[in-house]
Amino acid sequence: MNQDTIDMVEKIMDTVTMGYAYLYPQDGGARKEYLIATTPENMANFIGSHIYDAQKMVVTDMSDRLIVETCGGFLDRCPDQKLCGEIVQHLTPVQMGEKEAGEILAVDRTQADEYWAMEDAVVTMAEYRMEL
Repeated sequence: MNQDTIDMVEKIMDTVTMGYAYLYPQDGGARKEYLIATTPENMANFIGSHIYDAQKMVVTDMSDRLIVETCGGFLDRCPDQKLCGEIVQHLTPVQMGEKEAGEILAVDRTQADEYWAMEDAVVTMAEYRMEL
């Protein structure tokens, strides 16, 4: 695991809001999965950066509860209407071509799982040493 991945996972955790993003490519390829910060601005940046290459995106919390679902680059379902409004505030300028999507706090799900496994191993080793 490289330092950039570790740094990104830590940035995501620093937001205290994280979940999973599932991207279904326009070309019908395999679904891509990401660990993502679920702040309104970050979700808007993620959605905005995939307007043309995703037919659908689903963002869930860590318990797999729906946060937002898109059809292309447009919001389709968003149970929390206040949150939906906040995402739209950040997403609309990207959709209108007035600005580019900003930094996206996300890592590939496989990399995130490697990070969690590494973290578990470190904790296990520390606990093992404490018992000696």
